[in-house]
Amino acid sequence: MGVDLFAGLNGAALPALGRAPKILVFDSGLGGLTVLSELVLALPGASFVYAADDAAFPYGALDEERLVARVLAVMERLVAREAPDLVVIACNTAATGALPALRARFALPFVGTVPAVKPAVKASRSGLVTILATPGTVRREHTRAMIDAFAGETEVTLVGSPRLAGFAEAELRGEPVADADVAAEIAPCFVEKDARRTDAVALACTHFPLLTRRFEAVAPWPVAWIDPAPAIARRVLALVAEPDRAIEGGARPRVLFTSDRTAPAALVSALAKRGLASIVNDHFPLT
Repeated sequence: MGVDLFAGLNGAALPALGRAPKILVFDSGLGGLTVLSELVLALPGASFVYAADDAAFPYGALDEERLVARVLAVMERLVAREAPDLVVIACNTAATGALPALRARFALPFVGTVPAVKPAVKASRSGLVTILATPGTVRREHTRAMIDAFAGETEVTLVGSPRLAGFAEAELRGEPVADADVAAEIAPCFVEKDARRTDAVALACTHFPLLTRRFEAVAPWPVAWIDPAPAIARRVLALVAEPDRAIEGGARPRVLFTSDRTAPAALVSALAKRGLASIVNDHFPLT
């Protein structure tokens, strides 16, 4: 079923480093913060850098060739600057599009994100589940391959929302959108068929868990909202854990943005509440 997005380099764990591992978490914007939170819980002693390619946000607006070229170009700069031991691509669109090219280019372990089809199917009792993603992830062959591999008899509805990632960004910047706009984006997720209802929705964009409380407030009925971040953290932990020695020495995560925009006060506050320290603008415009 194609590339294993959760795998590291050749599926192998990192060698013993004798120090805290440095992990780069990469996303097109702020959605990967949901993954970073789980990683910090799993590896509190590691050193983290969070990089947001906000100059090119949203990635869903880029065609396949341009997306891969952009991710490779930004990663060249980040790897040279930060020298990470492991990279987490905390963006479904980037992972499903660019992981093979990244692994071919860099001698580093990469862990990607995948639509949480399997856990959504496992959580469902009605046999009706939805994969809520960006349009780019919905179009990916890998997404449909995962449905074919794991859905079984469960009926899966694919919903591509072009606006929710932007809503999540606005929320963190202190500009929440109206309930009606959120409700309109998630409405196609809720299917009724033969006296059954959708009862599990996989959030196949790392931005979307930032809006879970909003989803719960406007949903027409309760469902299980499946966040992929815990599974990503477990995979990273399996790759970097050193059972014979406690990992120590992690500093507060730093944040890099590729735009030259000044972060608004609301965003600075939101990042601080998540334990992130300095904010750096490493200006790299989309060309």
